[in-house]
Amino acid sequence: MRRYWHPVAASSKVTSRPQQVRILCEDLILFRDGSGRPGLLYPHCIHRGTSLFWGHVEEDGIRCCYHGWKFDVEGNCLQQPCEPNGGVNRAAHRQPWYAVREQYGLVWAYMGPPEKMPLLPNFDHMEILNEGEFYFVLDNSILSHADLKGPSVVPYSWLNLNENTMDPFHVYILHANFGTTHFIPDFAVMPQVTFDEIGVGTTYTASRTMLDGREMKRVVTWIAPNMAVIPGSDAGRCDALAIFTAVDNEHSRTFVTKRAPAGFTEKDIFEGKGFAAAKPWTQMTVEERQDAPNDYEAQSSQGPSGLPSSSNEHLVRSDIGIGIQRRVLRREIKKVGDGKDPINVAFRPEEATIRTPSGNVFSNPQA
Repeated sequence: MRRYWHPVAASSKVTSRPQQVRILCEDLILFRDGSGRPGLLYPHCIHRGTSLFWGHVEEDGIRCCYHGWKFDVEGNCLQQPCEPNGGVNRAAHRQPWYAVREQYGLVWAYMGPPEKMPLLPNFDHMEILNEGEFYFVLDNSILSHADLKGPSVVPYSWLNLNENTMDPFHVYILHANFGTTHFIPDFAVMPQVTFDEIGVGTTYTASRTMLDGREMKRVVTWIAPNMAVIPGSDAGRCDALAIFTAVDNEHSRTFVTKRAPAGFTEKDIFEGKGFAAAKPWTQMTVEERQDAPNDYEAQSSQGPSGLPSSSNEHLVRSDIGIGIQRRVLRREIKKVGDGKDPINVAFRPEEATIRTPSGNVFSNPQA
């Protein structure tokens, strides 16, 4: 996972006020300096260990509250005010830091070997904003609980979220036939599904006859190791990207960035969906959640830390997509262990664009 770029926050929420973030089992400090550059630093000042969470951000960096050492977004020590001449040896002191970039409304970090740092990938369906469009970011793991006020960090593994994307049959059961309709009534139709391993990961194509007689082909793409392009119910190519971020071994969070039209707001997310009229997840009692469970309930209860033990599983034919995912991940882990580069990392601009077929195609056989 350290060979990839990972989102750590929505760009709009990275300000001059330092904030604590946890990703890949590390606690870090995220901030934006006075010139607009985001920085991601080791939390404890290298001088005496005080947390930079209590520091003040200035035009060119962040200053520790204890003795005033100041660091820029790449950890360079700019000033040691208690030392002669502001610290004649300050260049020898560097705060540990990680490289960050901004794209699609998100701040991304690379936390792997510097000499192996790939280009931040582009996604063909996200690249071009039409007139009036902007990147609308959801950073609260809404795909787990379908509530804008729900927790941003959920208490289970990113792998559960990851595998959920290649599980089309849970849409039919959990989201359409078990207590309430989470999406659209048409998803209550059992789909005919095919799975295909493609260059960037895996796809499934779910074919249904809609309630109005139209045929719908819905293509979902999993991009190794931890991203998905999941269309809703509208025709055409998908306009969003989901990233399942490992906070640590027992917690994760989901970021979703979407190409949205001018005037798009949070209330538009639920418009026309089955849970629009439902009680918000954060206001539901345990009994109400039992009556209408969602992804959170299904995934958080799969096993210790939310990660199912293989000894407790009995995979069957409908789990083909999950089997493909696991095979791809094991293969790529072995490649990295052998000193090779994993899937979906690129070092040349002409190879940095990831293309996916995700979207919905409708047809009417009677037309």
